[in-house]
Amino acid sequence: MSSAFVKEGDQEEVPIIPPRAALPPGVTNYVTPHGMAQLLEEQKQLEEEKSSLSLESEKEQRLALMVLNGRLLLLQERINSAVVLNPEDATRDEVRFGAKVTLRATDTNQVQQFQIVGVDEADVKNQKIAFIAPIARAVTGKKAGDVAHLNLGSKIRKLEILEVSW
Repeated sequence: MSSAFVKEGDQEEVPIIPPRAALPPGVTNYVTPHGMAQLLEEQKQLEEEKSSLSLESEKEQRLALMVLNGRLLLLQERINSAVVLNPEDATRDEVRFGAKVTLRATDTNQVQQFQIVGVDEADVKNQKIAFIAPIARAVTGKKAGDVAHLNLGSKIRKLEILEVSW
C-alpha cells in the first residue's frame, strides 16, 4: 500500500540506534583478547534480551526488536572486523597495543597510567584508552626514558615514558 493511503498517526517512527565507539574509516579494528571476550559477552546478552522480550503492545514489541536487531547488527559488524592482538606477542620493551604505560607530563609533573586497547574496550574511568587516541599514538613505539610529544593544537606537551608494563 502506498504511504499516501496511510494516516499520519499510523506511521511508526524508526528508532534511533546509538552508534558504537568511533573507528575511523580504513583503520583496522584491533582488540585485545579481553576486548573480544567482552564483545562476545555483549552479543550473548543482547541475544538473551531479544529472546526474552515480552511487551504488552505489539507496537512496543516491534520497536524494541528493531532496536535490539540494529544493535546486534552493529555489534556483529564489529566482531567480524575485529583483529585480536595478543599483548603477550608484543615487543616487551616499547609501548605497543595492549601495553600499560606510566608517563609524566614534563611541564606539570603529573603522572598518569593507562592501558592501550581497542575502541570498544576503551574506558577512561578504568584507565583504558583507545589505540587511536592522540596520546596513545604519541607514545606508541617509545621506550621507558623516551619523551613523546603530544600535539595539543597551539601547544605541545612533552610526556616522559616512565614505565612500560604488560
